[in-house]
Amino acid sequence: MRYLLVFALIAISTWTFAGTIYKSIDANGKIVYSDKPPAIGQKVEKQINVSDLPYTPVPNTNSKYTEELEQSMKKILAHQVKASNAQPILFSATWCGYCKKAKAYLSEKNISYQEYDIDTANGKQTYAALAGGGQGIPLLILNGKKTIGFSREAYDAVFSAAQ
Repeated sequence: MRYLLVFALIAISTWTFAGTIYKSIDANGKIVYSDKPPAIGQKVEKQINVSDLPYTPVPNTNSKYTEELEQSMKKILAHQVKASNAQPILFSATWCGYCKKAKAYLSEKNISYQEYDIDTANGKQTYAALAGGGQGIPLLILNGKKTIGFSREAYDAVFSAAQ
């Protein structure tokens, strides 16, 4: 886990500092570093391009660890899907009005389902793995078929076809 954190921090730091840094002197004589050009009337003291900085490659052990982690996650998710293939999976969020309607529908029809909140770490990972570039929520998956959004008629059709 520590290696993943270090890898993430390195990735974020390189993303954050990619581009151009401007060194200028403001009206009070103070040195200012910024990623935006100085205001009109201020002189650029120095322009630094930080996208071409020398670097040390990340060791292969880190990429191997990342690959192993991804494969492990895929196995876990595949097992979860097989275990709940006959049970609907609902991806939702507490702030989503249509998600509330979908859950009310499932409750009204006494349909048990497995829910993933996409605002949690597990929900995000599972959504990314199963939604395949999902476009929205609620996302209902039943027997491998995906239904994005909610309407009573659509859910009636999904569950009548599943019987």
